[in-house]
Amino acid sequence: MRFRCASLLLSVLMPNLFAGPATCQTDPDRIAPPLAPQIQAGDVTSYELRRYIAARIPGLPVARTAEEWAREANRLRQYLLSEVVFRGWPREWVSGPLKVEDLGEMPSGPGYKVRKLRFEIVPGFQTVGILYEPERIQGKIPAILNVNGHYGALGKADEAKQKQCINQARQGIVALNLEWLNCGELFTPENSHWFGAHLDLVGSNAVGLFYLAMRKGLDFLYEHPAVDRERIGVTGVSGGGWQTIVLGALDERVGMAVPVAGYSAFYPKLEGMPTPVPGTLDIGDIEQNASDMFTSIDYPHLTAMRAPRPTLLIYNVEDDCCFRAPLVKPQVFDAVAPVFGLYGKEQNLAWYENIDPGDHNYYLDNRVQSYRFFTRHFGLPEANTEIPVGSEIKSREELTVGLAKENLTILELARKLAERIERKPAPPAGAQRLAWAAREKGRLGKTVRYRAAEVRNAWPVGNTKRKGVETRSYRFELDNGLSVAAVWLKGTAVPEKANATIVLHDKGKKAAQEEVADRVNREEQVLAVELLFIGNMTPSYPESHGYTQLLSTMGERPLGIVAAQLIGVARWLRNTSSPPRIRLHATGIRSQVTAFVAAALEPELFSEVVVREGKPSLRYLLDKPVEYQAAPELFCLDLYKDFDLDRLAELGAPTRFLQ
Repeated sequence: MRFRCASLLLSVLMPNLFAGPATCQTDPDRIAPPLAPQIQAGDVTSYELRRYIAARIPGLPVARTAEEWAREANRLRQYLLSEVVFRGWPREWVSGPLKVEDLGEMPSGPGYKVRKLRFEIVPGFQTVGILYEPERIQGKIPAILNVNGHYGALGKADEAKQKQCINQARQGIVALNLEWLNCGELFTPENSHWFGAHLDLVGSNAVGLFYLAMRKGLDFLYEHPAVDRERIGVTGVSGGGWQTIVLGALDERVGMAVPVAGYSAFYPKLEGMPTPVPGTLDIGDIEQNASDMFTSIDYPHLTAMRAPRPTLLIYNVEDDCCFRAPLVKPQVFDAVAPVFGLYGKEQNLAWYENIDPGDHNYYLDNRVQSYRFFTRHFGLPEANTEIPVGSEIKSREELTVGLAKENLTILELARKLAERIERKPAPPAGAQRLAWAAREKGRLGKTVRYRAAEVRNAWPVGNTKRKGVETRSYRFELDNGLSVAAVWLKGTAVPEKANATIVLHDKGKKAAQEEVADRVNREEQVLAVELLFIGNMTPSYPESHGYTQLLSTMGERPLGIVAAQLIGVARWLRNTSSPPRIRLHATGIRSQVTAFVAAALEPELFSEVVVREGKPSLRYLLDKPVEYQAAPELFCLDLYKDFDLDRLAELGAPTRFLQ
């Protein structure tokens, strides 16, 4: 039999040999059934997260006078730039001079000329652009920065975007078609926007790179000798719409802005997650929900920060990607219009809903709306149609500017920044070491935004008691409104106050059956735990990392949340069954990092942390590399910059760390 209990046989044959009850052995197969069931449905986890996030969404912008809003907008602008966008970025990169190479003219069509440009974003990392200028320029003329959406390998060669830029040039406007990260000539796996999370990890807010990349185009137009600095606009669709509102809100040099299908307030995003409504599902890439970007503002605030500068919001009625017009309008237009009204400029905030074709697009109808808007506000003859220029469209190869083979990528830049990290060694034992540990623990708490979470209710939802092992399944309701799932196990003959092991596994409690069986056989009580985002505690939304993005952008840190869950459950175990020692057994890097952070924050709570299938350093996340979606809570802003695993282990003393 796989179930072995030698002591039971001896007790029958020699009944006086044992004074107490028999102690039995078990094996992983016997342990598996009580570990397998889902304790909390994914929809419930989604609901709890939505409620948790909704309570943290900033209110809509409010002001009584134009002067009051101008002061508030300026305060928000300065805060976002200094404390969020450029956080962790070298000062010389942020304030350094524009570096651009003009590679000369290329063949063009009638009425305009075309030039190829190459820009430095940061040292070693370049992007490219195509400049469209009117053939004859007299005096100062307007300019438009045309930023990319997610055009993939086509990038700046997208047909609709070329038509748009050619038309702008023929209307008497300087038009810059700027390449975006992971598009066109920058299209490479290591430029996936998700690698922005790796920039966060090494201490440089991901949004800073994207902001610098688009600001270079604005800098170029601002310094162009033929450009009227009072008449500069920005426009783009999707990710380009996001760039338009961010740059247009934070840089006052942007006079006119036309974001197209680029963003929404957080409520429509949030409500679309558990039961997806077409058009509301897309949460956006990592830069669109940058860490701490929306601790006190929402996208309506960015829209209001445009006041009173002319702004046309274009959305599509049946968008098949994101941000459907009727679902967006109440908060990004209706709620913001009164702010423009404070300046007596209600007409400067305009709204347009595209019906033909109505999907995710910047096609003819939307382009014509932008032409009309820009020419009117630039004081040019109003353009109400598009000039047919289909025969003048260039191929991707014809528009190639060229980048060096060694041009950095987002991932390589993160690795380069990691090489600059220097951490001072811990002082020797004694008073200095104690003071250092106290300071570092406080800094760790701030980094992961740790807030204690206690078990408010331990709901028993199932139990077994057979063949020498008893189990109880729990749904732990924490006082912050989130939950943890766990199964408690113990040999029936083992004392109630036996030593305890909390078992974590990256694949969930069901995958931990071997570790659980081993500790039960060592006559311990065991708590197999699934924290948020692990195993069956993964929310039902098909891309659960959308929740981690929203938590991070609102100033939370998913890593701090799950570390608090682990600490709260450990305290419950200590208070209810009084084990002399509580061990942590973690399998996989996600569980390892959570365990290390929890032990560093509460070093007296755990006797030891044992790791299986872990890693020696967080540098592994960069070197492998691990994708954000695979372990979203680990990509915590500043974590690797300030704390590697060895530093966390030092802070966790007297807890022993074994790998």
